[in-house]
Amino acid sequence: MFKKTLFSFPVAFLALYAFAFAGPYTGKKILYINSYHEGYEWSDGIFAGIQGVLNSADVHLKTVQMDTKRNTSEAFKSEAGLAAKRTIEAFKPDVVITSDDNAFKHVILPYYRDAALPVVFCGLNWDASIYGAPYKNTTGMIEVALIPQLLDHLRQYARGDRIGYLEVDVLTARKEAEYMKRLFQLDLQEQYVKTFDEWKKAFVEMQKDLDILIVGNNAGINDWDDKEARRFAEENTKTPTGGIYTWMMPYVLIGVTKVEKEQGAWAAQAALNILDGTPPSGIPVVANKDGNLMLNLPIADRLGVVFSLSMIRNATIVDKE
Repeated sequence: MFKKTLFSFPVAFLALYAFAFAGPYTGKKILYINSYHEGYEWSDGIFAGIQGVLNSADVHLKTVQMDTKRNTSEAFKSEAGLAAKRTIEAFKPDVVITSDDNAFKHVILPYYRDAALPVVFCGLNWDASIYGAPYKNTTGMIEVALIPQLLDHLRQYARGDRIGYLEVDVLTARKEAEYMKRLFQLDLQEQYVKTFDEWKKAFVEMQKDLDILIVGNNAGINDWDDKEARRFAEENTKTPTGGIYTWMMPYVLIGVTKVEKEQGAWAAQAALNILDGTPPSGIPVVANKDGNLMLNLPIADRLGVVFSLSMIRNATIVDKE
């Protein structure tokens, strides 16, 4: 009798202690579905933002990597979506966070539209309405290029406001231009190229008739030469040029790039708000706002542009190789 009482007392005491000091999210489960794979810089940054918020909350966080950046067939994406659905059914999360379009398109849209399961999306390109979202069980942060912020910087050094957009000739680039024109009320002169020689020719020709040139992605130009492109841009820049991708900064004067962690941190905080009792429909869908300012000093020298000290202090600097 004495031994039984001695054994029971600490167990009951420890259970009471654990209950008294348990956080508000103890026992809650969040599933993060990444459209891409671990090691991909964009989604790694999103996950770092998620962890930065959730590390101090006592939640069980599980991840799914759909790997659709390296495997692009629709059949693979559909099967990855089905596998994620099976994980949801087994894990039974309280909230699901998705990043980028494929997770939403191949998991939430076909299986959890207006379902009981709360979903927070992030990284959806430009417009969630193409998936009919938001649903009653979703909220999120869409991903937009920070064109207004970029243009604010470029206009300081431009003669006028004639704006051009140079991009690779792919459907996604044309769609991005349409979103830019519609959302930011821009009159863009567009040119699309397929080869490195076409890019160089357009880079020179467009500047003759424009005051500002936005240079888009180079992905899809198979004969692209980084070293030659850098030399060419430094020697042939006549007007202020801007970019929205970090890897394009060696070829443009100013860049304003998106902050991956902003997407993840916002999504994680929204998930905690849902666990606190706020319905997803009570959290408005927003667009990203934070940007990384990047300045290219060799091209600035070419144009005779002198950046202010405040800009330099707050920017990532691209200098000579």
